[in-house]
Amino acid sequence: MASWEDWSALVMLIKRKQHPENGFSRSVSVRPIGGALAPLMEGPEPEDFENSGKKEGWSGLQNWMKGQLAKAPSVSGYKRSDLHLLLGVLGTPLAPVTISNDPLPHLSIKDTPIESSSAQYILQQYIAASGARNQHSIRNAYAMGRVKMLTSEFETATKITKTKNPSKVAEPGGFVLWQMMPDMWYVELAVGGSKVHAGCNGKLVWRHTPWLGAHAARGPVRPLRRALQGLDPRSTATMFANAKCIGEKKINGEDCFILKLSADPSTLASRSDGPADIIRHVLFGYFSQRSGLLIYMEDSHLTRIQSTGGDAIYWETTINSFLEDYRAVDGVMIAHSGQTTVSLFRFGEVAMSHTKTRMEEVWTIEEVAFNVPGLSMDCFIPPADIRCSPMSETCELPREDRGKFTIGNNRAKVAALGRPQENLDNIIWRVEV
Repeated sequence: MASWEDWSALVMLIKRKQHPENGFSRSVSVRPIGGALAPLMEGPEPEDFENSGKKEGWSGLQNWMKGQLAKAPSVSGYKRSDLHLLLGVLGTPLAPVTISNDPLPHLSIKDTPIESSSAQYILQQYIAASGARNQHSIRNAYAMGRVKMLTSEFETATKITKTKNPSKVAEPGGFVLWQMMPDMWYVELAVGGSKVHAGCNGKLVWRHTPWLGAHAARGPVRPLRRALQGLDPRSTATMFANAKCIGEKKINGEDCFILKLSADPSTLASRSDGPADIIRHVLFGYFSQRSGLLIYMEDSHLTRIQSTGGDAIYWETTINSFLEDYRAVDGVMIAHSGQTTVSLFRFGEVAMSHTKTRMEEVWTIEEVAFNVPGLSMDCFIPPADIRCSPMSETCELPREDRGKFTIGNNRAKVAALGRPQENLDNIIWRVEV
């Protein structure tokens, strides 16, 4: 796997002053390194970022991120567990369906049900509005952005606890995303002193976290949801090729068509593992009737966990994303900001025992570049220490529920940030009051 320094070398290529002979293009919001704008940070800034990040643009952000990873997080146990949950659920989620390598779909309504033909028409409008066809000459892509995450609310049957001063306790961070068409990608996300990274070499999707190590994802190869949040119109259009139109709805006062996708039973079965059974995973895309662009995404998946000798527990994860600030980058419309909200709902066992956790992320895209020189297939090789057997998607659920069924060899070793191993059993998971 390529090291941070390898990625840094590629990033520096993007920061060089552009000439026609360079052979790659970038976001209109990017300037040469001498005049680069410092990335914006929402809310309070880390002390060391004040002296370096603002002055040095991306290089300052990169040095700040590396510094965050090098030092132990100055948070208590429960906040560290909160951060693990945030990164596990919000960091690198995947779409529910695979993406084919077929050309972009064409409108064909002969002998087609009205739900499907309407969806095809809506999709053609999106392809035209987003410039997805202009991506045919794009071999690879790069994006760098900033994020801010927090656990904002925790609900039980008798009480709702909201995080106080969310703007102050939210964890700032940043990410880089690399893509090699059609189905290779790699992402690094650093938030609050921890880093997760994930990738796909076209045959295997994997992820690495400090607390779980490197492990493969179960089921077929699926795209990274973060890339579908306005960064890759072509993949988005291909993914919705078999969608159905289920109606209309206003989103932030804008009339939208709704397209629905569902994971098929065989995909759900391949993603299930032992006592954890994934019952459904659906995705809704809301396409503006005015602009034709995708402005809202909602996906939900339901998992049933059968505990040993007890009642089943159900987890419903719902992820909602607003895609905003679309700007053209070499004829391709890219969403440069957005907001994501996650609801993690646990129910079952006995009546009135449900819990619901709400997590939020605000993200901005600072740089986008296409056809980056030097980016090769070798950059997407999985880590050498990746686990041979895929890990269940329930591995990121709170510890008290994962512990009720046998996890055997899937139990993760805690590695972390240059510190001795910690015992996850002793970490209390709760929202800050």
